[in-house]
Amino acid sequence: MMQLCLNCAIEEHIIIMMEQFVQDLIAFYKLSPHPEGGYYRETYRSPLMHPQHSLPAAFSGPRHSATAIYFLLVKETFSAFHRIQSDECWHFYQGAPVDIHVLHVNGQYELIRLGNNWANGEQFQAMVPAGAWFASSTTGDYSLVGCTVSPGFVFEDFELATASQLSATYPKHQALIQQYCRD
Repeated sequence: MMQLCLNCAIEEHIIIMMEQFVQDLIAFYKLSPHPEGGYYRETYRSPLMHPQHSLPAAFSGPRHSATAIYFLLVKETFSAFHRIQSDECWHFYQGAPVDIHVLHVNGQYELIRLGNNWANGEQFQAMVPAGAWFASSTTGDYSLVGCTVSPGFVFEDFELATASQLSATYPKHQALIQQYCRD
């Protein structure tokens, strides 16, 4: 009985330490809540601009050449299905692997495991193509990653999915869609 209580106390202490560590990451990197879930901070916005006439028709105005953010996912949260009009390159930095669920415009599903264990099929970098719906979650207590978007990200290019909208387009993936939508 004494050993069981000691184990519980140790586990509780580890949980408290991990929660504090995550709060320290948020404070150190000056992260803010992201509308899709998780925490982020923009770290780069290229001074080079692309005029609207040089971009695909979906873009409503000029865009910076590229933008970059830190992005933090924590246990029991997720980044909801969304899409943007630009390619997004993910970079793994620290913590547990990240599962990125991608629903491609051609209807194909892809699971990308971002992490540092290549022997388990994890990748340090992965690309989500423009227009694809995607969602993500950490496989552990937290994951710190980076995302680079080109042409650069603006919120007017961001669309958060509804489960009914995605399920109509991707009926084979309804369970996944329900898990990673907020409506």
